[in-house]
Parts: sequence; structure tokens; C-alpha cells
Amino acid sequence: MNERTWLTVPDLVERLDSTPSRVRRLIEDRTLLAMRRDGVLSVPEVFLDDEGPLPELRGTAILLSDSGFDNDESVTWLLEPDDSLGVAPIDALLAGRKAEVRRVAQALAF
Repeated sequence: MNERTWLTVPDLVERLDSTPSRVRRLIEDRTLLAMRRDGVLSVPEVFLDDEGPLPELRGTAILLSDSGFDNDESVTWLLEPDDSLGVAPIDALLAGRKAEVRRVAQALAF
């Protein structure tokens, strides 16, 4: 998980040409997922495309939350390789395998 590039709120403000409050709202409404790394709220860069937050991310994040995952657990699950997918779930999402990722996520409900 550490080899990914992480963006802080100020990084996201610049990248999205936004404001800190707008970036925090994206995180609060699960359009973006963030976790604290060394005490700093950070978002994996892979959760963004050229337009902004990945459209597939929010629905997947809500599904994970409904399955009992907190933000940190959701971020970790998305970034770590999953045996049933053969890759990290975020990489499967980027490859257009949204339905498959969500099926796997649903099966994890606790």
C-alpha cells in the first residue's frame, strides 16, 4: 500500500482547483476516501482521474460502509491485492470491473 502516491488536503485543493471545505465535503460524502497517515488526512492519488474523484469510487465506498467497513478499512481494502480479483480492487475498478468489485465487497459484509 505504501508505494501509492498520497495527496493531502492542500494537495487536493490544488489538484481539484477547489477549497479546503469543498475537499473535506468530498471526503465526508464518500466521493473520496481518506485516511490519516502519520496524523495527516490523505487520499490515494489513484482515487482520482483527470476530471476529479473516480465516479465508481463513491458507490463502492458506500457499499463498503454499509458492509461495516470504516474509512481506514475501506481504503486499505481498495489498495491491497484481493485474491478473488487477482489485483487490488481499485485497479479492478480502473479496468472497468465495477460490478465484480462490488460483488466481492458485498460478500465481505460483517
